[in-house]
Amino acid sequence: MTGFLTLQGKRALITGGTQGTGVATVALFRELGAQVLTTARTRPENLPEQIFVAADLTTAQGCRAVAEAARGRMGGVDILVHVLGGSSAPGGGFAALTDEEWQKELDWNLLSAVRLDRALVPGMMAQGAGVVIHVTSIQRLMPLPGSTTGYASAKAALSTYSKSLAKEVSPKGVRVLRVAPGWIETEAAIRHAERLAQEAGTDYEGGKRIIMEALGGIPLGRPAKPAEIASLIAFLASDRASSITGTEHVIDGGTVPTA
Repeated sequence: MTGFLTLQGKRALITGGTQGTGVATVALFRELGAQVLTTARTRPENLPEQIFVAADLTTAQGCRAVAEAARGRMGGVDILVHVLGGSSAPGGGFAALTDEEWQKELDWNLLSAVRLDRALVPGMMAQGAGVVIHVTSIQRLMPLPGSTTGYASAKAALSTYSKSLAKEVSPKGVRVLRVAPGWIETEAAIRHAERLAQEAGTDYEGGKRIIMEALGGIPLGRPAKPAEIASLIAFLASDRASSITGTEHVIDGGTVPTA
């Protein structure tokens, strides 16, 4: 196999494409030649209208709308990247998580992917080729009890679901993979580090160190950049990774210890 990495001619749906890793992934896929459709609740002004569909993927109706848009605008998808994820749960540990908060975490981090896969993967199977990438998190292995129990649990469920889907559809030509980032230096992460720095009376680098210490340390000494996560996703989605399926690829600067 020769030549540069390319996604030329591929039709890709990337969720959560207006922030952080999603923005970087949309930009890289377009640079590599893919026809891209992305989605979020609202479109930022700098994102072309023709590649965007407004929808709330935490709802079944929103997922249906995006799947219909993918079929209507692109005739289906060859690559489906689930970047969407996050948490709005309050701190305070397990007792602070009401049924409503648990449902939000599951809708946001698990069921959005399940619903879109159910709508679009059959088309991949029918054409005998496709790639699904679920962005999970190292939190499924290293939850923070005070703040990420719901998020981490939903990501753990997403990882298990992804592995099962891979076993089912890989014989039909559809590869299913997981990308598990650690701490990513997104806009939201920068704001969080700045808040911590202000509270601790230190600078931004000091705020970053506070976060890294809470994670048990990052041997690489820094968080990942969104573009680095996007590069891994693009490689896995490309034909250069055509024999890889069912696996999880951790990109965390060495945060997760191994036995």
